[in-house]
Amino acid sequence: MNWISRKIHLYNVTMGLYMLDWWERYLFTDILVVVLLWFVCFNGPRSAVNFYSR
Repeated sequence: MNWISRKIHLYNVTMGLYMLDWWERYLFTDILVVVLLWFVCFNGPRSAVNFYSR
């Protein structure tokens, strides 16, 4: 098992995804990625403006 496979396995076990079907796992991961991207894209420019205006 290489390093990436171990990290994926750890993610599945930690989040409890190992008991889901493959499509449920992908759906959960996709929703998580979209929420994180939204958070970064929405709050990134706001915090950059606050940082550079000081």
